[in-house]
Amino acid sequence: MINPQTLKDQILLKDMDENELRKISSIIEKVNVRQGETLFREEDETRGLWLIHSGRIQISKMAADGWRQTLVVLGPGHFFGELAIIEKRKHVSKAEALEDTELFLLPREKFESLVAEDCALALDFFKSMVVALSRNLRRMNDKFLSALISY
Repeated sequence: MINPQTLKDQILLKDMDENELRKISSIIEKVNVRQGETLFREEDETRGLWLIHSGRIQISKMAADGWRQTLVVLGPGHFFGELAIIEKRKHVSKAEALEDTELFLLPREKFESLVAEDCALALDFFKSMVVALSRNLRRMNDKFLSALISY
């Protein structure tokens, strides 16, 4: 079992109380990947929600012209794979370790059970996710507008 206090470093879990962290830590799996290792590719089935404890992960997508485009590079505390578990679909991007990385995996089936069993925890979890995703969207909008203005 992952130490619940270790999970406080995660953006999605930092505001959760001790009881919620204990529940989540009981179902999380630790996964170590080496530099260059692929976690998933486009069209792979989702395993769950990934939380980065250490290292860096690159999320990329194949563009229509055949070039692989980096969407984002994520570091410790960040998460990915959330859309695949929320929308219950296959991955639409590729995730690759840019360096040796330690991850926490919240398996899809266990996540769904946890959400069904504990509505208060699910609400806290999804509120944290919405705040983080909104912040990311605002940051991307700012970058897009800056690029547009300077063009």
